[in-house]
Amino acid sequence: MAPSGQVRKEPGIASAWWRRLPGVVRVLLRIALALIVLFIAVTARVLIWPALGQGMPAKVNAIVMLAGPGDRLPVALELADQHRAPVLVVSRGSDGYGGPCPLRPPGMQLICFDPDPPTTRGEAEYVGRLAAKYHWTSLLVVSSRPQAIRARILVGRCFAGTIYTSTAPLAKRDWPYQIAYGWGALAKAFIQHRNC
Repeated sequence: MAPSGQVRKEPGIASAWWRRLPGVVRVLLRIALALIVLFIAVTARVLIWPALGQGMPAKVNAIVMLAGPGDRLPVALELADQHRAPVLVVSRGSDGYGGPCPLRPPGMQLICFDPDPPTTRGEAEYVGRLAAKYHWTSLLVVSSRPQAIRARILVGRCFAGTIYTSTAPLAKRDWPYQIAYGWGALAKAFIQHRNC
C-alpha cells in the first residue's frame, strides 16, 4: 500500500510486457535497437547528408557530371555558367542524362562520353584518363547525395588531384531505392573494386 497522500502507479502494459521477457531477450532487443539506430545515423551521414567538403575554390580544371538519377544537368550547367571550370565533362550513361550531348556552354570545352562499364567506376576510369591527358589537378564532380561519397572514393582512385562535390536534388520517390542501392554500391566499391 502506498503511503498516505501518494497514489501508487500501476505498471503500464508495455512495462509489464518488458519485465516478463527473459533477461537475455531484453539484452538482445536493446542491442538490436542500438544497431538499428546506429544504421539510421550512418545512413543519414553517408547517403542522405554526406560531407561534401569545404573551401571549394572559385575555379577547378573540370566540372564532371556523373550519370544517375536527379536533375544533374541543370546543376552542371549552372556551375559552367559561373565559369567554375574551362571544361564540362558529361557522362551519358544508361541511367544518366541519356540524351544527346547538351549545347556547349559559351567559352567552355564540352566532352560527352558513355562510360564502359556503365557505372560510377567506369566513369571514374574515363575521368582519370582525361585528367592524365590534360594534366588536371582539380575536379568538381556533380552527383546525387547518395552517390557523392562513393563518387569521391572511386574518382579518387583514378585521379590524384583534389576532388570537390556538388549534388543535384533527387525526387522523393527515388530516395528509398537510391539508399538501398547506395549501400550495395558502396560495399562493392570497398570490397570488389579497391583500385582504379
